[in-house]
Amino acid sequence: MCECGGPLLVDYDLGAVGSAVSPDEIAGRQASMWRYGELLPVADRSNVVTLGEGFTPLLPAPTLAAKLGVRAVWVKDEGLNPTGTFKARGAACGVSRARELGINEVALPTAGNAGGAWACYGSAAGLKVHVTMPSDAPEANRVECRAYGADLMLVEGLITEAARVVTEGVERDGWFDCSTLKEPYRVEGKKTLGLEIAEQLGWQAPDAIVYPAGGGVGAIGIHRAFRQLRELGWVRGGSPRLIVIQAAGCAPIVRAFENGHETSEPWADAHTIATGLNVPAPLGGALVLQAVRETGGTAVAVDDDQILEAVARMASDTSILPAPEGAATLAGASLLRERGDLDPDDRVVLINTGTGTKYPDVLKRVFG
Repeated sequence: MCECGGPLLVDYDLGAVGSAVSPDEIAGRQASMWRYGELLPVADRSNVVTLGEGFTPLLPAPTLAAKLGVRAVWVKDEGLNPTGTFKARGAACGVSRARELGINEVALPTAGNAGGAWACYGSAAGLKVHVTMPSDAPEANRVECRAYGADLMLVEGLITEAARVVTEGVERDGWFDCSTLKEPYRVEGKKTLGLEIAEQLGWQAPDAIVYPAGGGVGAIGIHRAFRQLRELGWVRGGSPRLIVIQAAGCAPIVRAFENGHETSEPWADAHTIATGLNVPAPLGGALVLQAVRETGGTAVAVDDDQILEAVARMASDTSILPAPEGAATLAGASLLRERGDLDPDDRVVLINTGTGTKYPDVLKRVFG
């Protein structure tokens, strides 16, 4: 993290990357996020800790497209990653770089899924992982952390309270702080979402990418991916409009966007069934807002009832059982089509961030 308190980001010599590798060469590589190694921050490939994360399917959803009234819809199904969510991308990259730097003990606060992913990859790398999470986080996430041998601490309150415990441990015990955007490598793993979408669409940008934002790291990463691809000359078409979806009970980025602010302010009394969206004070709020505005995108909030309905709709219309955060993208796209932010000729990607099977309480509310 920068001494100024802001996040650090990794930079690359894109001229050297373009000379070293081409899209045709990448096409022949392993089907994982590490196929884009030249655009990732691990210098020595022997330090890569991988469990097969990335290169998840980008599935056509013609029924959703017809019902939304747009040209095409794809669902990027991140539920097929190790630990069942897109958090595996950030954990794989962050843990691999920590290993390369000789770091042996890391800590992070989490709303749930990131803790499980870092516990898993930390175990694979032989790192000690300290995880703090709200006591009402999904049971699956708590079980994951314990199963992979992480030091799990449950706190009363939200992820903001969990973050305070990590800060205390960092100062007291010297843990390496892997909180969101307090190290620059997690976002690079998430960036591969954008790289994959471009490649899977034949190196052509879609018109819009709809992303559910809690901390918003994935949105920042996707924006970085397409900016780098344009500079490399690998992607055709303009920049996809980046559309951020939040829960009505916790929407600091949406509020800031609607009010024309450059950064988000903490959200009071945050609550939503989509626990991954329950991040009242995202450190990267300014970067998310910048990404949305630079791409001509927008931000919208959906309530829990709309999310629950979208879980059922996505399951029936795509045969994907989404996480509530992923279903929020469909709920948001429906609102945006109604108000004209999505056009009939748009080609739209919805990011399903994880599998719904990790949320049995949500599934019971939807399906009984």
